[in-house]
Amino acid sequence: MFSFLTQLKPDPAVIEKADSVKTTFAEKLAVLSHMSGEDLIKTVTSGVVNIALKILIALVIFWIGRWLIRRVRKIMNRIMTKREVDVSLRAFLMSLVNITLMLFLIIIIIGILGIDTTSFIALFASAGLAIGMALSGTLQNFAGGVMILLFRPFRVGDYIEAQGQAGTVKEIQLIHTVLNTVDNKTILLPNGPVSTGIINNYSREPRRRVDWTFGIAYGDDYDLARATIAELLAADERVAREPAPFIALTALADSSVNIVVRVWVDSSEYWNVFFDMNEKVYKTFSQKGLNIPFPQMDVHLYKGNE
Repeated sequence: MFSFLTQLKPDPAVIEKADSVKTTFAEKLAVLSHMSGEDLIKTVTSGVVNIALKILIALVIFWIGRWLIRRVRKIMNRIMTKREVDVSLRAFLMSLVNITLMLFLIIIIIGILGIDTTSFIALFASAGLAIGMALSGTLQNFAGGVMILLFRPFRVGDYIEAQGQAGTVKEIQLIHTVLNTVDNKTILLPNGPVSTGIINNYSREPRRRVDWTFGIAYGDDYDLARATIAELLAADERVAREPAPFIALTALADSSVNIVVRVWVDSSEYWNVFFDMNEKVYKTFSQKGLNIPFPQMDVHLYKGNE
């Protein structure tokens, strides 16, 4: 960073302008030194009034500019709300417009105060280049935020999994995406890696499939177990009728006969249906005389002849 800054060379035009300013200032001092006391007071008073007038005009322009910027932001917000622009994109555009208009306002005020805006812009560009090199990672995250807001792989309120973290999207900022986990932790994900990585959006589709694997003991009635599960699913209004629930024998495992069950539900009801069905199957199987096995080992001891 410091080596890069040392390699930056000032613009020759800026140096020439600074030298001319020094010469002009020296000439003015020479003129003032030959003035009488009365002329000097008049000149200083005139200069102070002139500077005060410029400052007053700059303050008025700044106040009017701030008021106009607020009006523009309100109008933009009203238009985007009416057209139902996404909340994340709306916040991004509002921030971008606010920063751009404030920069224009500052440049205008600097010009009113008599400061050469050309030199200021050149200095600002040089500083911006140095800062840009130092903040390359931040700029990458900024570009990632723009990509997310343009292509919208997820929105505020979606439950996603990205960069090894999962949670509900609370806010999409210019640099970070803010997640809120199920245990109420706030996680900030850099937008750069998020925009180029794998994103699992659980809220994108209106429906999700719920999968279970229930086991019954060898010797239990499979048809009874299948009919019991079908009755429980038919009694739950949250389970979609189309596609129809899928129930099949999936494996003859070491200690159990496994039955796979697949149904479709609204995405918002996924976990409610999953946990409720586990509880219902556990209680109903015991009432039907169906055993839910667990891994076990039978040991047989034989007494040998003496």
